[in-house]
Amino acid sequence: MRTHYLINYYFSNQAPGMMKSAFVWMLAFLAGNGDIYAQVPVGNWRDHLPYHQATKLIAGSNKIICATPYSLFTVGLQDQSIERLSKTNGLHEVGISAIALTEKSDQLIVAYDNSNIDFIAANKIVNIDAIKRKDIAANKSILEMLSYQGYTYLSTGLGIIVLDENKYEVKDTWIIGNSGSYVPVSSFATDGSFFYAATAEGLKKASLANANLADYRNWSVIDAAAGFPAGACNEVVALQQRIIARKNDTLYQANGNQWTKFYTSDWNMVNTAASSGKILTIEQKGSEYRVVVLSSNGTMDRSVSLPSGSLPRQAVLVNNNVWIADLDRGLVETGAAGQRVYQLNSPAAITTGDLFVSNQSLWVASGSVTTGWQNTFTTNGLYRFENNEWNNYQPSKYPALALLEDLVSITADPVDKTVWAGSFGGGLLQLSADGTTKTWKGNAAIEPSLSDPGRYNVSGLAIDAQRNLWVSNYGAGHALAVRKADGTWRQFTVPYSLLDNAVSSIVVDEHDQKWIVSPNGNGLLCFNHGGSIDNTGDDRWKFYRAGTGNGNLPDNNVLSIARDKNGFIWVGTASGIGIIQCPGDIFSNSGCEAVIPIVQQDNFAGYLFKGEAVQTICVDGADRKWIGTKNGTWLISADGDKTISRFTADNSFLLDNDVKKIAIDPVTGEVFFATAKGICSFRGTATEATDAASTVLAFPNPVPPGYTGTIAIRGLAGNAFVKITELNGRLVFQTRANGGQVTWNGKDYTGRAVSSGVYLVIAATDRGGEKLVTKIVVVK
Repeated sequence: MRTHYLINYYFSNQAPGMMKSAFVWMLAFLAGNGDIYAQVPVGNWRDHLPYHQATKLIAGSNKIICATPYSLFTVGLQDQSIERLSKTNGLHEVGISAIALTEKSDQLIVAYDNSNIDFIAANKIVNIDAIKRKDIAANKSILEMLSYQGYTYLSTGLGIIVLDENKYEVKDTWIIGNSGSYVPVSSFATDGSFFYAATAEGLKKASLANANLADYRNWSVIDAAAGFPAGACNEVVALQQRIIARKNDTLYQANGNQWTKFYTSDWNMVNTAASSGKILTIEQKGSEYRVVVLSSNGTMDRSVSLPSGSLPRQAVLVNNNVWIADLDRGLVETGAAGQRVYQLNSPAAITTGDLFVSNQSLWVASGSVTTGWQNTFTTNGLYRFENNEWNNYQPSKYPALALLEDLVSITADPVDKTVWAGSFGGGLLQLSADGTTKTWKGNAAIEPSLSDPGRYNVSGLAIDAQRNLWVSNYGAGHALAVRKADGTWRQFTVPYSLLDNAVSSIVVDEHDQKWIVSPNGNGLLCFNHGGSIDNTGDDRWKFYRAGTGNGNLPDNNVLSIARDKNGFIWVGTASGIGIIQCPGDIFSNSGCEAVIPIVQQDNFAGYLFKGEAVQTICVDGADRKWIGTKNGTWLISADGDKTISRFTADNSFLLDNDVKKIAIDPVTGEVFFATAKGICSFRGTATEATDAASTVLAFPNPVPPGYTGTIAIRGLAGNAFVKITELNGRLVFQTRANGGQVTWNGKDYTGRAVSSGVYLVIAATDRGGEKLVTKIVVVK
């Protein structure tokens, strides 16, 4: 059991007649508040998870609490204020399977896909990971939860698990299948005298007075003789201490030991819930959905029709309004005034495609392919994060995107702001700054795959200094193409035998050479077009593979590539990193093979990331490297000889250890991670250096009372030497910039927090000469 103590959360008593305690979250990240998003302190995390896909909801006394597959958010019933809660600000996991309030509503219970559980109470989050850690050959998935008299009853794939809400521990496990076998329990209810479990073997019942409910023999199946049909029971709920159970498209109610029909629908029932003294059913007929509200006697109170495209999953009734968790539309409130949809600003879905930063905009390709470069047929379009707002480019608004599955590569022209995105199957997308689109495939542009002529695979993109767009055309006869700045196209044949003619990521070096990853175990290519793109007579190629004399890569399976500030080419493979330190000499007699650096870690020295699949490499403003693997992310020194930080899902707010892509905003130093469970970001300590310290900014400034975090000073000249002094010139702190940024903890050189006042920031470059670049005001 682990506990996080949070000063941001509290519970407050409500007026008589309402629940005794209401769940109120005072979160730092409020939806739609650009100022809060903009001011992410150095060393802090934030999530960029999809909040459009609502799956679960419950009603507190003053808030609707809604779950997505990744996180939570709430909507205030009075002021419609929206608050978010995710792994980056308290939760222990990503991937929510069920939520519930305790009977007194003083704790929120969150169950995750991996069977981990959080209790959110007062100013702490208590984690119960016993079920997650239990090694058992059974389905431990938590489907629903019921709180009753100090215990939470979990409906799981193996039976019922009982949690003690006060001790935060597993109290008991009830395996109630026939002959003591595991049986999935979809829901659980009580009328105060008996427990009822909807199981795959039927509706089962046991007396609360029985002290040994772990014994399956103390559970009886309610059979046809009692009026309830045999076979699997879908759901069971309590309506004002009456039990209502669903079998297919019919609801039955208990009348003593007998069961009678409560309601039958000619639509297919999807979900049943008891809320505000009524029964709500979600029903489907073909592609249509509706929510039916039933009075306590089973008559229809109203039917709420939902628009085309809706995918409702759960509904509750609050103040006579129907609230719906919709997988497609988000959280929907329906009442006399019509429908209101709550869609929080966020990317439309998780992604593992390319991330690319240009002009302080993060562009995200939403598609993905398997490790063997097979399609996943994702059509979620593109996402852009700019000015702390997400904008989703999806087929519903941009019809051209409907035919562009698996957008995996992306780049942008920094001059005209045209965005180029590559579809693994649908060709090349051109998205102009005015929002117009054009698709390129066939003719002299993008060729079809030799093995599948109906597919046009664009797997890598890069723009060179002359604004020529270079394109990896996976599987084509001409695997490399270029759209020149004048709009004409040229194509090139790779002079090596490559499995599947596989090509992907492209990096352009300072010598205008194109470094091209050839996945599926082929290696790495370098192409130099000589004096002119149009003159193929002076084209030169080089092929890098594992082994001395072949290029000396650590492994033939190249996964990632990056160019650092020295012009070195860093190559990430399935087993470590190789560095090509003389790219300008690769066509000379020396050949310039890769160097496999040795790094000191703990008391051992070894090859850099040997045995690790290096899926992505990104270089920050201080020339340090951020490395993404399946086991988390590392920050290593500029030359790779030292590990500075390592972030995992266990020791940080990283959403998942499987880090697919990394990108960095060079102005703010914010590092974005695309993981298998969504995008998150971390405000790093390094920014891109400027030529001169003319736009230096400090944050926060003024430093507010009680602030104990890091103060960042950015916009400095590269590698500047920085002093912080009092007004009288007394030295308080000094250091070197990481790229264009310095961080200060607000303490002097003796470790004491500085007093209120104005402090001068003075910077000097290696060329000499000091200059006052900004002032910092500290308020105590």
